[in-house]
Amino acid sequence: MFLLDANVFIEAKNRYYAFDIAPGFWDWLEKAHSSSIACSLDAVRKELLVKEDEVSKWVKDNPSFFRPLDKGATRHFQELTSWATSNGFNQSAIQQFTSNDADYLLVAYAREHQHTVVSHEVSHPTRRRKIFIPDACRAMGVESVDTFDMLRKTGAQLDLRSKDRLF
Repeated sequence: MFLLDANVFIEAKNRYYAFDIAPGFWDWLEKAHSSSIACSLDAVRKELLVKEDEVSKWVKDNPSFFRPLDKGATRHFQELTSWATSNGFNQSAIQQFTSNDADYLLVAYAREHQHTVVSHEVSHPTRRRKIFIPDACRAMGVESVDTFDMLRKTGAQLDLRSKDRLF
């Protein structure tokens, strides 16, 4: 299963899958969820509801897409925190990452449930002012990909021809 970070929704809305030009992406997310291919966490939902926009409307219309954190995921907090504190990150980066930040919760949940994290963050293993999702995932043995890799791996096709029209 693919576990989506908030930036997947935000980037899609703001750039390449805006609601007015690519509604098929949002339909695909709903179908992917109902087929147990994609989901996210309540912590991400909370981030997406801060702003009143098309994403927050989609989030409100699809509450089951967002799962609560479970006890199994919490078993990985100590290992994830130990990794963060023992790798030379700045104290502020560690504090931000471990204080119930959605990124931290995504990595722990993905580890517990063997999910793949979907994020637009890229690895920066030598930076110490921020902990990046791909680096935390790698440390925990969790796969991370971007939106396009997720779509390719699932065989998704956002095809205008399925509507029998181009305009």
